[in-house]
Amino acid sequence: MLIQSSNKKSIKPLLKDFYIPPKISHKGQNGKLLVIGGSSLFHAASIWAAETASHFVDMVHYSSIKENNKLVMTIKKKFRNGIVVPQKDIPYYAEEDDAILVGPGLVRGKHSSKKIDDFKKILSLVNEADFTYHLTRYLLHEFPQKKIVLDAGSLQMMDRKWLKRKKGLTLLTPHQGEFKKLFGLDLSSLSQEERKQIVTKTAQKFSCTILFKSIVDIVSDGTETYEIKGGNAGLTKGGSGDVLAATAASFFTKNDSIKSGVLASYLIKSAADRLSLRSGYWYNSSNIIETIPEILNEIYGSA
Repeated sequence: MLIQSSNKKSIKPLLKDFYIPPKISHKGQNGKLLVIGGSSLFHAASIWAAETASHFVDMVHYSSIKENNKLVMTIKKKFRNGIVVPQKDIPYYAEEDDAILVGPGLVRGKHSSKKIDDFKKILSLVNEADFTYHLTRYLLHEFPQKKIVLDAGSLQMMDRKWLKRKKGLTLLTPHQGEFKKLFGLDLSSLSQEERKQIVTKTAQKFSCTILFKSIVDIVSDGTETYEIKGGNAGLTKGGSGDVLAATAASFFTKNDSIKSGVLASYLIKSAADRLSLRSGYWYNSSNIIETIPEILNEIYGSA
C-alpha cells in the first residue's frame, strides 16, 4: 500500500484503531518510554530522541552516560516530561515502561563478542562499542516480552539472530547501510519493488517490523507492507533519524509496530514537506520536532 505525505487521506485508514489519549486520563496511562543512548562521541542524538518522545508519551525515562545526563539537566525546559535515570537503574525502568528505544548516539566499532549476562559487568565496560553490543544483547535477551525499538548504534552492533527471540516485539529503523550490515543484503542497486520484497521477506524471517529509511520508506512486519513517499533533501541532516525512531517508539508504547512505523514515517515526511515551504532545505531536527505534533493534530482534527 502506498501512502503519500502530501495526501492526508492516504494515512487515515491506519488511524481507525490508533490509540489517542482519552479525554479522562491518568498520568502514565498514555505511554511510558525508556530512551537509552548517547556517548562521549555523540551527545545530541539521544537528546533529540528524548525531546521528540516527550510530545507523545506521558513519561520519558532517559538514560545515558554521566556527561549526557548532565547536559539534559540543562535543557529541562524543552525536556518537560522527562526524568533522567542513572544507567544502573536501566533494568528497573526497562521492566516498568511500555517500550524501550535503544541506539541513538551509541558508539559502534570493534567489540568483544564474549557473552556477558551480568548487567553490572556491562556497565563497567570501558570500550563504548563493547557497551553498545552487550547492552543491546542484554535488553533483547532479558526482556523478551518487552516492545523494543532498535536504532543507529544498536542496529550496527547487534547480531540479527537475537531478533528471533522477540517474536514480533521489535521495530527496527535501518537506513540502507545499516540494513546491509545487519542482514548482509545490499539494496542499493535494486528497484523499489525488489527492495519492498526483500524488506518484507526479511521482516518475516526475523519476526520483526522493519522501517527501512529511504527516499521512499518501506515499513513491513512480514505480512503487511507499506511504502511512504514524500519528504525532501532536508531530511538528510543529522538527527532526523533519531526523531523518526523516537516518534515510532512513542506510538509503539500503545499501538502495534506496523502502524507505529508507518505513521512515524508519514509524519516526518509531512513535516519536511511543510518546512520546505517555509525554509527550503534549511531546517533542522529541532524544527522537525516542533512541526510533527502540529501535523498529527491536524490529521486527527480532520479525521
